[in-house]
Formats: sequence, C-alpha cells, structure tokens
Amino acid sequence: MDDTIEIVGAPVSAIDMPTAIARLASWIGQPQCRYVCVADVHSVMLTRTNAAHRDSMRGAAMVTPDGMPLVWTGRALGRKAMSRVCGPDLLTEVCAASEARGWRHYFYGGAEGVAVELAQILKSKYPGLIIAGTHCPPFRPLSEAEDEAVVNEVRAAKPDIVWVGLGCPKQERWMADHAARLPGITLIGVGAAFDFHNGRVKRAPLWMQKNGLEWLHRLTSEPKRLWRRYLVIAPRFAVLASGQVLRQTLRCGA
Repeated sequence: MDDTIEIVGAPVSAIDMPTAIARLASWIGQPQCRYVCVADVHSVMLTRTNAAHRDSMRGAAMVTPDGMPLVWTGRALGRKAMSRVCGPDLLTEVCAASEARGWRHYFYGGAEGVAVELAQILKSKYPGLIIAGTHCPPFRPLSEAEDEAVVNEVRAAKPDIVWVGLGCPKQERWMADHAARLPGITLIGVGAAFDFHNGRVKRAPLWMQKNGLEWLHRLTSEPKRLWRRYLVIAPRFAVLASGQVLRQTLRCGA
C-alpha cells in the first residue's frame, strides 16, 4: 500500500521509525540518488505559498512526519500506525544502524565548525561510524564554481548518506537541485538536528516531545525568531487539518 498521504495539500509518508530505517537501508548501494524531507507543520504549510518548496517536497522519495500535529492528523485520516520520525532522532537511529553495516556519512551545513563538531560527537557515541567528510557552506549563495567544487568534494568522499542541515526551505531546495548530480547517494535534510546534537540549541525534555509540546519549548527559547511559526502558522494548520479530517469523515459516513 502506498504510504504517502496528503496533509493540507502536502505529501507526508505515513510511516514509523523502523519503516523509515528499513527503507533507507534498501536504498544503500543503489545507483540513483534519493532524498528525504523531514517535514514539520511549518514545512507543510510552506508548500501552500512557495511553489519551489512544494516541488521539492513532491520530488522526495520519503517525507517523514516531524511533529505530532502531522502524526495526529495522519492517524485521524486512518493511518493508525503512523508515528513521529523527527530529524534529530532519525539521525541517531540511522547512525546506530549503520555501525555494523559500514555506511559512510557526510555532513553538509550549519555554521562554521558545526558539521565537524557534530561528526566528532557522533563518532564518540558510535565508534563504528564511518565519517566520509564534512562541509560548512557560507550563508550567502554559492557561485557556480563553488557549487561545482562542493559536488566534486562530496562525490570524492563516496558517502552513502549526506546529512543536510541548511534549514527549511533551503535544504529541501538544495537536495532537489543536487540529486541528479550525486548518483548513488541518499540525501537527508534534518534542519536543526545539527545544532541539537552538538549542544548549541537545547532540545525539549522527552516528556514534551512525546506529548506534542516541543513547539512550546522552542517558542520560549527563541520567541523573536519563531513566534510567527507557532502563533500564526500553526493555528492555520490546525484549522485546515481539522477541516480535512471532517470532510473525510463525512464522506466515509455518507
């Protein structure tokens, strides 16, 4: 059964963590490049106003549900086994699974030094982890020559997986634009996971994560940057998602 569902117009994979890991494992060693978007409410809502982001999401081989509102909506739409697959957890789960399998990892993104710090932290936690390389690009757009140099550097490192931490929607666009030039590699956009794991940004307590309250922790931690995302965009999502669930319920009951 196709596990992709539409949530307020955006594609989301109705999966759980074991399914995501198994799918990633099946891609390793295959000749084509695939990319994975880790979608929260902000990313899903952005598909309604940003055509490029919408195209990037629709081109992904998997769009994991990062955030309980997406999971709750998916379950209400009938996908009862759906559970949260967020970027920070996906990163550590894949690293743990790859120790015995010899998968090679490359980290692209973050501020200066962040990718190197992250690689060192993960290597200390997972001694068998193979780090193929790291790269922290400047925040400005790259020139054509710089971009080509990055592609050549990644290819030369021969990674199985490239973790992309550029933030939404930049990382989704980067993966969509570069997939054709990086054959045999899986790209995974994990946003703030780089900063969470190297300690630059403190993650919400586990009880808040499990109860769908991580947004509150992030809002109180970075109110100036995130107030619109959580106090304007999230309520709009709630209205749209509720309407979608209601319409499906009425159709099924007709």
